[in-house]
Amino acid sequence: MSQPLHRRTILKCIVAVAASTALGCPEKEPPVEEGRAYFPQSVASGDPRSGGVVLWTRAVDSEHPDADVELTLEVATDEGFTRRVLELDGLRATLAHDHTLKVKVTNLQPGTRYYYRFIVEKDDKRLGSPVGRTRTAPAPDSGVPVRFAVANCQDFRGRYYNSWQRLLQLDEDLDFILFVGDYIYESDSSVVPSPDPARNVSFTDPGSAMPRSVGGGTELVANAVSNYRDLYRAYRSDPFLQQVHARYPFIVTWDDHEFSDDCWDAHATYTNGRADEFQPDRRRNAELAFFEYQPIDPTDAPPGAIDAEGVPRFPDTRIWRDFTFGSHLRLLVTDYRTHRPDHLIPEDAYPGTVAMDAAVLASLGLTGAFATDAFAYVNIDAFPERKAVLQGAYVQLAVAAGLAQADAAARAAAAVRGNLALAYVNPVLTAAARPGAGPIDPAGQPRGLAFVHLGKTDLFTRVGARYVVIKDTFDVYAAWLQATSGAQDALGQAQEAWLLESAESAQTWKVVASSVSPTSMVWDLRAKADVEPASVRNRYYYSVDQWDGFPDKRRQLLDGMRERAGGRVLFVAGDIHASFASVEHGVPALTAPAISSTAVQEEAGAEVEAAGFPPGSAVYRYVVTELETTFREGNPGIAFVDTEAHGFTVVEVGAQEVRASYHLIPSSDIRVDYSGRPEELAARFSRRDFLVQPGAITAA
Repeated sequence: MSQPLHRRTILKCIVAVAASTALGCPEKEPPVEEGRAYFPQSVASGDPRSGGVVLWTRAVDSEHPDADVELTLEVATDEGFTRRVLELDGLRATLAHDHTLKVKVTNLQPGTRYYYRFIVEKDDKRLGSPVGRTRTAPAPDSGVPVRFAVANCQDFRGRYYNSWQRLLQLDEDLDFILFVGDYIYESDSSVVPSPDPARNVSFTDPGSAMPRSVGGGTELVANAVSNYRDLYRAYRSDPFLQQVHARYPFIVTWDDHEFSDDCWDAHATYTNGRADEFQPDRRRNAELAFFEYQPIDPTDAPPGAIDAEGVPRFPDTRIWRDFTFGSHLRLLVTDYRTHRPDHLIPEDAYPGTVAMDAAVLASLGLTGAFATDAFAYVNIDAFPERKAVLQGAYVQLAVAAGLAQADAAARAAAAVRGNLALAYVNPVLTAAARPGAGPIDPAGQPRGLAFVHLGKTDLFTRVGARYVVIKDTFDVYAAWLQATSGAQDALGQAQEAWLLESAESAQTWKVVASSVSPTSMVWDLRAKADVEPASVRNRYYYSVDQWDGFPDKRRQLLDGMRERAGGRVLFVAGDIHASFASVEHGVPALTAPAISSTAVQEEAGAEVEAAGFPPGSAVYRYVVTELETTFREGNPGIAFVDTEAHGFTVVEVGAQEVRASYHLIPSSDIRVDYSGRPEELAARFSRRDFLVQPGAITAA
């Protein structure tokens, strides 16, 4: 709930709003002196509307770190605060919320630049925060173009925010910055500490964090609300991020790392199915810190201080919201993570399990498509000797993956039964070489689709479940699941209905902010004769954690948005740590590069090597060295792709068209500190410009 305003505050507000000029004060106020030490994370603004904005700070008195800090907020139309339009006193940055404070200011003028500062009184002095600059949205009937930057994925650990430094250099005239997720990463720096201590992340209460085995070591991931607050404090210690927040209002949505990597609902995915990872308390802790540290107003709070504790959290979370910027832009900010279902292929799925049997394929008219021996299956219960061999192999693999013997045996009994695909069963039986338990002849056996046919060849793995999934069989499986259970409903019914309805609004362009990219990222190895073994020559989705994991729902949403918006709809996204400009089902999509997180080309290399295809192999060449070419071949709708660079995208929305500029720096520079070398930094950046029109993207 909002904090009550003092009577003097209310009177000042009335005077300020009525006059919109300098605030007359009956007494001469002492000057505001520099008080930077009280505001370690500086100031920020966000969620700008034509009549208001949210202002944020964090204030700490180092002499009394456990005490609340009383603050005054001043807002003016000039940087010297001679034309003040608002003054609020009696505000409190409370210890209960990590000394953060958010204030919703209303009754402002549309399309107007404002300056703001927070003031703490100490020893008869008035000590001020850094001065922030913000801008309200233009009036709904204003025909002015709207400019904003799209950014995402700013891993802090051992990296530098060169992209933010470059944006500040350019001094772009922006209405706002759209941040589409992964503002923080939930891990500390235990496994790979930075040689620069200032770029490390640690937890003040490590005992409340969760240990996670990764890369041959153990890192800590945020669990308690104090852990998540530690992350925001560390990330906001960066001077360039602070300056960007102080210069432009932000509109923010989250992706996964604000809670947990590749999350869905309140489920983490660290163990790939080895353990139950439903973590609602952890999810609520993550959300509370997010609401404390982001200048966001998801509930349309009344004017005044916003109590983060009063913002609904899981399972009642709602951060999807829309903004109107003049007559040309309706911005629709979506939430892909909170309401989405599980990934369609379970990480702990037994590869041999038949997901679609002969009867299902026949009902869909697909019997002929899967008629070869590769899709034969048997009821393994009719082969007890072989079943015992398979269960023994399962136990061995599960124990090697970290399960206790008893747990592994119980899972083996539950998984190794019923209809199993010979494409998985027979290689296991062959390797076991047990007398009387050899491979089973596929002749005369029914045909079906198992998880092994989708690319899953191991237990408890993300490969073949969330990443590197065989496209053609996955599409069949995903369509069947959607038709029978609605398993692709990523946004939830209420959010989806809102999104489609909003497409009919009066603004010229509808821009949809999605944390994950709608661009289809396909590796097509079918015609690559030098790829060995031949069984690898398939089409693959690189990541089905993104919209590729819900292909039918993506098509349905894009078609619906395009039709309702008269073709003038654009998606902007992030997450994948690469730059894309593509047209998907007639809808243009712009995916901004990561600010600093590991480029997708490097991540793909790690995945491919782990799968047994080292540098020099044909598979490695096509899906790492020549990744951009492979993506283009797999999706002819891609107009531009850069899988190696970092940066940001500037978008300008006008009456007839949208212009987009990609500002890119090589990933090799992400661990180089250019803070004292601005000219060198500028020389490292390149720019690519594009023109977006209904259903089309062309180079500009």
